[in-house]
Amino acid sequence: MTKEEIWEMTLPRYLRNDIKAYVQGIKENSSLLDCLWGEVYGSINSALYSYEISDEQARFLRNKYLGIVLEDE
Repeated sequence: MTKEEIWEMTLPRYLRNDIKAYVQGIKENSSLLDCLWGEVYGSINSALYSYEISDEQARFLRNKYLGIVLEDE
């Protein structure tokens, strides 16, 4: 099992739920994708600043789900 797989299994419930809703929204071509995207982004930041996930995990999640790659990566 990779560290990324372990990270995703151990995410806070609210973040897992937001990611699940966003992925489902993509599959269904939801008209609310911008809102769902924002929820995931905010939940990642909340988990990061609450010390529930590391900076490395946050970067991984932003890249995987939101397509965000920071310039220093």
